[in-house]
Amino acid sequence: MSEQTMRTIDLRGRRLTRAELLAAMPRADMGTSEATDLVRPILEDVRRRGAAALRDFEEKFDHIRPKNLRVPVEAIERAPHGLDPEVRAAIEESVKRARAVAANQVPKDFHTDLAPGARVAEKWVPIQRVGLYVPGGKAVYPSSVIMNVVPAQAAGVESLAIATPPSRTANDGLPDRTILATCAILGVHEVYAVGGAQAIAMFAYGARGSEPQDGEVLCDPVDKITGPGNIFVATAKRLVSGMVGIDAVAGPTEIAVLADSGATPDWVAADLIGQAEHDELAGSVLITDSPELAAGVQKALDRRVPRTEHAERVVTSLTGRQSGVILTDGLDQSIDVANAYAAEHLEIQTADPDAVIARIRNAGAIFRGPYSPVPLGDYMSGSNHVLPTSGTARFASGLGVHTFLKPVEVIEYDEAGLRELAARINAFAVSEDLPAHGECVLSRFVDDPYDKATLSDQETKAGLK
Repeated sequence: MSEQTMRTIDLRGRRLTRAELLAAMPRADMGTSEATDLVRPILEDVRRRGAAALRDFEEKFDHIRPKNLRVPVEAIERAPHGLDPEVRAAIEESVKRARAVAANQVPKDFHTDLAPGARVAEKWVPIQRVGLYVPGGKAVYPSSVIMNVVPAQAAGVESLAIATPPSRTANDGLPDRTILATCAILGVHEVYAVGGAQAIAMFAYGARGSEPQDGEVLCDPVDKITGPGNIFVATAKRLVSGMVGIDAVAGPTEIAVLADSGATPDWVAADLIGQAEHDELAGSVLITDSPELAAGVQKALDRRVPRTEHAERVVTSLTGRQSGVILTDGLDQSIDVANAYAAEHLEIQTADPDAVIARIRNAGAIFRGPYSPVPLGDYMSGSNHVLPTSGTARFASGLGVHTFLKPVEVIEYDEAGLRELAARINAFAVSEDLPAHGECVLSRFVDDPYDKATLSDQETKAGLK
């Protein structure tokens, strides 16, 4: 690697409009139109042929044809017994901390009394059935099982299904044993060895069985689909949204480190590499007003990258258009850049992190100080690592208990409460040329709301005026 591994975006001395600042941010070229053309036929085939199509696509894309698309319960239940004790302890600690945070996220029902006999209440209702996607591919992600399942369970979702690709190397075409063990620890027993866009289609449309072990119905449709995935999973979620709910259309993972001259270059470099390890399209961005820090980070990358396990992948990520060092005039501009970039993961490594955090409006999650690196949130902080990407943190939030709940208002007025507003409601309705709306209310108090000649007298007699 050379010193120029990460490109530099120098904003010093430039007064940018908001549009120019947003356009200057490093982003991956997603190629979504090409993905759409590939994904549409997959969705339609699964909708039409169910389990038969799922097996065909698993054979095509994951190079294995699962006998059991739905993982047998006994395979899930025995999976923890073969788990490395240290890995099991780590999973259980992660679950414990995630559950503690999720329990405090559950919103409270409330009501507002507006007048005697006039109340509006709001209650939170769990989504009935949810499909949770857990990616495979370059790595195994039991952490994503935890991040999906724990908030859904805290919300009270009664029916949870997980889809995750089958293992290509072992386990008889079932998903990785660590994934299954995590499902068992969490008490989830509806798991499918299905990955990619075909898994999203299965959740959205349901799938009838095609072989005896499937049963007549392999999978019932869900009401909402959550969880991260590659571009094909993200595209499939976008295409089925509206028919089912989705959490987000996620892009490649990303980190931004907002740092000043006091940050430790080696630690910043390590954090950028850690995110780049995920994927060739992963974004690693350093935002700083210190050219000295930027130079130190580049030197640290030169030393560290060749020694890391996935060096080739990391180099591709760090040298891509989605990564870079953004040089600013000072802390104020660094904060403006961070809000424009709206990172999935934003680390704050400055002299006064709290003052910076108070001004951050856009981030999926904020990691305060040098001892709160992103992998802490990936695995064991208790926070959720399913977060908005590609700048969508400007208007979206990460996965949480709220993702699996719907606020429903309950309107309760008695006769006196409605009587007080009846004439005003009628006046409002007539002004919008919707007289039947007003007549609906007036009918409860007057004899003939359609007799416009006597209506005013009727309202007065009924005590509406």
